Amino acid sequence: MNVVTPFVRAMNAVIWKDLASEWRSREMVSAMLVFALLVIFIFNFALELNPQVRASLTSGILWVTLTFAGTLGLNRSMAVEKDRGCLDGLLLAPVDRTAIFFGKAIGNFFFMLVVAAIIVPIYSILYNVNLFNPGLIATIILGAWGYVAVGTLLASMAVQARTRDVLLPILLFPVAIPLLVAAVKTSSGFLDGSPITDFVSYLNILIVYDVVFTAVAFMVFDSVVEE
Repeated sequence: MNVVTPFVRAMNAVIWKDLASEWRSREMVSAMLVFALLVIFIFNFALELNPQVRASLTSGILWVTLTFAGTLGLNRSMAVEKDRGCLDGLLLAPVDRTAIFFGKAIGNFFFMLVVAAIIVPIYSILYNVNLFNPGLIATIILGAWGYVAVGTLLASMAVQARTRDVLLPILLFPVAIPLLVAAVKTSSGFLDGSPITDFVSYLNILIVYDVVFTAVAFMVFDSVVEE
């Protein structure tokens, strides 16, 4: 019995299309990675602080790096579809358009995690901070998904504008502030070894943000791309 629905097949097709395209060109991940490494190196040489102060800034610097790199990837992901005429083809396909959203979002999520998996060890070496913490890794996964969920939705709106490179950050950053604050606070709590009761409210915000904006994107994506 075939349990794979048309929705899942369409979503998988979009994911594999993005992965295959990126594997051939290596444009988006390379740009995200170079940008993230530049941010880390700049912070490393600009903040000549003692080890204790550096440790206290770790979660903030890490999320600034991931946020900027993620924004670059989100913009590039939708811009490539638009410039090559693929976006119109996807929207004309006889499939549920939310499958397109989840396909794009999961692809962007994968690329963001790849960048995170590379910069976390490099950050640990440069700043002499141990970031191999299960709680931090879980926070990165939760934060990355929430960021790409809302970012993919807003990128699909901004891609139609001439000023899409500038418009996406303007739209995305204010909406993502609750997510980023919760991610920074939760990351700091895990890295400091604080009792989870001290930052469980921020962890809850992170989870609720993921659920709410995934649901919102599921409901409004069809209307957004229709416009």
